[in-house]
Amino acid sequence: MAGFALDPEQEQWCERLRALASRRLGPLAGKGEPGRVNRPLLAALGEHGLLERVFSAGALDLCLLRESLAYGCTEAETALALQGLGAHPVLSAGSAAQRERWLPGVREGRTVAAFALSEPGAGSDAAALALAAQPCATGGWRLSGEKRWISNAPEADFYTVFARTGEGPGAKGVSAFLVPADRPGLTGEALDMLSPHAIGALRFDGVPVGPEDLLGEPGHGFRVAMDTLNRFRPSVGAFAVGMARAALDATLAHTAHRTAFGGVLGDLQAVAHRVAEMATRTEAARLLVYAAAGAYDADSGSPDVPRRAAMAKLLATETAQYVVDHAVQLHGAVALQRGHLLEHLYREVRAPRIYEGASEVQRTIIARSLYGQQARPGQHGQQPQPGPAGVAR
Repeated sequence: MAGFALDPEQEQWCERLRALASRRLGPLAGKGEPGRVNRPLLAALGEHGLLERVFSAGALDLCLLRESLAYGCTEAETALALQGLGAHPVLSAGSAAQRERWLPGVREGRTVAAFALSEPGAGSDAAALALAAQPCATGGWRLSGEKRWISNAPEADFYTVFARTGEGPGAKGVSAFLVPADRPGLTGEALDMLSPHAIGALRFDGVPVGPEDLLGEPGHGFRVAMDTLNRFRPSVGAFAVGMARAALDATLAHTAHRTAFGGVLGDLQAVAHRVAEMATRTEAARLLVYAAAGAYDADSGSPDVPRRAAMAKLLATETAQYVVDHAVQLHGAVALQRGHLLEHLYREVRAPRIYEGASEVQRTIIARSLYGQQARPGQHGQQPQPGPAGVAR
């Protein structure tokens, strides 16, 4: 990618993905039951090798994948992203046995993964989670507490669960576990949310886990969570950009042909200027997403990566909300009709401003990173450290 322009091969790949999303995945999504895991859709994503790309692609290619799917079928994009979010900790921090046991099914769309971080009292402040991992005499732990607003719950086949093992205060005392859904003491319920996919609550009543269930080292779970979020946050922005581009293209087609006041809507300066603003914001968000993904691919451990990822998610999700809202306004009542593309996007576009770190959390990450580069007066050169970032997905 030179000068933030895609090369012809990338453009062709994106076009094939948009066509696949519209013609093959969209009909499968339409047959799914709202609020439930759509396993036939997941199987199709696996059949076309797209779930494999979630794990093997760089951050830029992941953004292109999510943006292209979102343009044609938001349900397919979300199903793919949730598989990646739930299973990436297994890929990055799991043992060979864990990867061998679970990842083939995830890649094929047979095994449903979930990322279980958020709790009733720990959404935006994920380091405040309270799910307790009590040590057992056998050398393992028992998990007690609740997770909430977990995508794919309660239907997932396994959960990446973050619990407090107490090696230190705050984030330093959090560990990550791979917990199969059939563990005794683990129950769940579906939540009735403004969402086409499953979101639920999980109850842990002394759920047994052992050293073989750890993802990484004890006390390093928060790092596992943040590494996962840093990888996926720019691509959340790509999801938002895909929705914005779909809304923008629909608006261009509508305003270019809809007659009103002796001409077409696009002849009205107020309309044309609004469309120009929508297009400019969408392109700016898209470029920032690509830049954040490129920074991650260049050096995922760079201290700039969390800030760039936060900027990309913040601008893209806020932009998508703006563009979809104005697209609805320019279409008028027809856009509020059930089944219309914009009615669908209007419902879908709101949640990304909250999950995987709300917009306010992204601003906090950005500000702390910026001020962390400056010595504050009266602190004798000490720099504030970046704080936790929340997730609700």
